[in-house]
Amino acid sequence: KEGKKLTSQLIWDRLVQEAENNVSIMVKKNLEEGGEGFDVYGRGELQLGILIENMRREGFELSVSPPQVLFQSINGKKHEPVEEVTVEVDSEFQSAIVKKLTERKGQVMEIRESSDEGRTRITLHVPSRGMLGYRSIFFTDSRGTGILQRLYLEHQPYAGEMDNVRKGVLVSMAAGKTTTYSLKDLESRGTLFVGPRVDVYSGMIFGENSRDDDLEANPAKTKVLTNVRTTDGKDDLVQLVPPRQFNLEQAMAYINTDEVLEVTPTSIRMRKKELVQGKRQVKNRDKGKGK
Repeated sequence: KEGKKLTSQLIWDRLVQEAENNVSIMVKKNLEEGGEGFDVYGRGELQLGILIENMRREGFELSVSPPQVLFQSINGKKHEPVEEVTVEVDSEFQSAIVKKLTERKGQVMEIRESSDEGRTRITLHVPSRGMLGYRSIFFTDSRGTGILQRLYLEHQPYAGEMDNVRKGVLVSMAAGKTTTYSLKDLESRGTLFVGPRVDVYSGMIFGENSRDDDLEANPAKTKVLTNVRTTDGKDDLVQLVPPRQFNLEQAMAYINTDEVLEVTPTSIRMRKKELVQGKRQVKNRDKGKGK
């Protein structure tokens, strides 16, 4: 509805043009998507984010899957890229930083005092996939005072599946405009990504759940009008916490494998790949059974 260039052929032509002008970009058609999807290879999430940002400013509307690292087979075994990560933070934030990076399969190699008083320097070896989306988390945990450096180290044997590094999400189960009446009840269930009077649709992600599983909810529910009114006027005194905002790179790194990022010239939205609630439940049940 918001973009002018919507067809897969227009998107493919634009990606091919980018690959011809930029030697670090490679594009292939994804046969699993029936020719409607494309795999774009680049040098990290920042470069891919710049490409997508340029395309949305040119009027393109497209869906983006979460970035993934490329694995290699060495001597018949699966290997993944590992980076040497060096962080320098105030000593009071040391434990939070180490906890988050070890959850992402990081291994602490060295912890020592920095030359600045009250600061600690930590060296870790972390898989590249564990660093996707971590930069914003790092600056939040260090209150903006930390220094983060990354350097490719080598390919090492695959470290195994990672546990959930984020909570579940709040998924809209109805279409319409969000209402203050509905959002004030949902604030206690997690962190909201939208404010009142924002268009939503079924399957769209509008917040983060406080628990690990996803929660279906209706952010567009309206209050039933009656003749009963409160005498203190509290009906009109609802104040919501400002919604959490994402830029393009943060949103790309936030979504899971069963979610996509909807990018248009005027907005960035996160949604489930499967918009129909019943079909999502069937897929999750089959996945749990190992089908």
